This record gives sequence, C-alpha cells and structure tokens, in this order.
Amino acid sequence: MTLRRIRRAVTLVVVLGICILHYWLKRLRGPVTLERRALWLHECSRLVLRCVGVACTVEGQPPSCGLVVSNHLSYLDILVFSAAMPCFFISKAEVSGWFFFSSAARAGGTIFLDRSSMASARTVAEQIDARLRLPIPVPVLLFPEGTSTDGRQVLRFHTRLIDPATKAGAPITAAAIRYVIEGGIEEREFCWYGDEGFLPHLWKAMGFGGVSARLYFGEPRIYPDRRAAAGQTYAEIVAWRDASSPAVLCAKQ
Repeated sequence: MTLRRIRRAVTLVVVLGICILHYWLKRLRGPVTLERRALWLHECSRLVLRCVGVACTVEGQPPSCGLVVSNHLSYLDILVFSAAMPCFFISKAEVSGWFFFSSAARAGGTIFLDRSSMASARTVAEQIDARLRLPIPVPVLLFPEGTSTDGRQVLRFHTRLIDPATKAGAPITAAAIRYVIEGGIEEREFCWYGDEGFLPHLWKAMGFGGVSARLYFGEPRIYPDRRAAAGQTYAEIVAWRDASSPAVLCAKQ
C-alpha cells in the first residue's frame, strides 16, 4: 500500500505540472475565457483521477447548462464531476488558501464562498446568475449541504444559492455521488469530513485500491422557487443514494 501511495504521488506531481503547463500554453494563445477554463479543468480532472486511482461510472445524462445540485462527500467530488462534464463549482473560501489547489480552482473558474458572510453570499449569487447567462452555456455545480459528510445521510439543503437559477428560469438538475471501494470497505472510510486535514486524507486516499465513483444525473427541470427546487432535488438524491447502496445492490443480485 505504501508503494502504491508513493507511485501515485509521484505520478500526481508530474501530471499537475503538465496541467499547469497546458494552462499557460492556453494563455499564450489568447484570452482564457470562462468556458475555456471549465474545459481545461475537465481535461485535467480526468488525468488527476487516474493518478489517485479513482474510476468513474455515470448514470443519466450530464447536463449542458443550468444549475446542478449534489450531495457532497469529499474534495475529490470536484474532480469526479468535472471529469464527467465541464462545469463551474461553488467552493468554500478556505480552499482559496490551499497550496496549488487554490490556483487550480481559480484557473478553472471556481467561485469562492465565505459561508460566514451574507455579503459573500450575495456576491456569489450574482456570480452564479452571470454564469448561467453565459453565451456558451456551462453548468454551475452547487453542493447545497454546505459541507462534506461521511455519506451516512444527506444534510438539509441551504437554498439561498439555488435562488439565482429559479429566478432566471434556468434548468436545475439533481445529481448524486457515491464511492464504492473493493473489499467491502465502507464509503465513509474514503470520504473527507470533519476536522481531517487535506494532505493526510489525500495520502490515505491514494492507498486505496479499486475505488469507483458512481455519479447520477436526473432530468433537468425548471422550478417555480428555490424551496420547491431544494425539496424535490433533495428527495431525488436521497432516493438514488438509498437505491444504490451496497446493501440494496447485493440484495438485488
């Protein structure tokens, strides 16, 4: 397991260097629009996921526009969703201080939210509205639980940042993520939550073998208001998580 971690860590450093070089080559060719930033992160995420040993399967059709809302289990969710589709993320402000990853997030067009500031929430809502109206549509992905969890339950959704989509009449898609680890290892062992440090968790995650990230995308829908959108997408996410749990899948076989 230690050798696996070392091998993946070395490969990750090399791949991150390639991603940085790719970004600056884009800069040399001309302005890097928001749409090109999302596409850059999409391409890099596919490479980085291979480095950390995570395979992806997708159920449903990833949307091409509007707001996407999902449960949240780890910072790795960002790589998984971005590998599935070009998109923008709403991330907690703390990520803006992480070594390297803050720069990568900014380069990819991530919007940072200070969860303790109402002024920040208003600014982010305005940015979401602007992203939803881009001439070349790119989905905006929101984790409305407001934090990552160990996967045992989906937390209540915060609805404020769903508001820009309902006011704009933009489609909203329910999405969900689950991690399945071979050997019957529980999902929560792979999740990043609580007070666990970023680098210790990444080191631990690179030691797992046979990790599969399973994504679900529902049908895009237009909702009359943010509470209706939150209630229905929450129910859809919980239903898929329950139906895709290892215990249920084993019972069906």
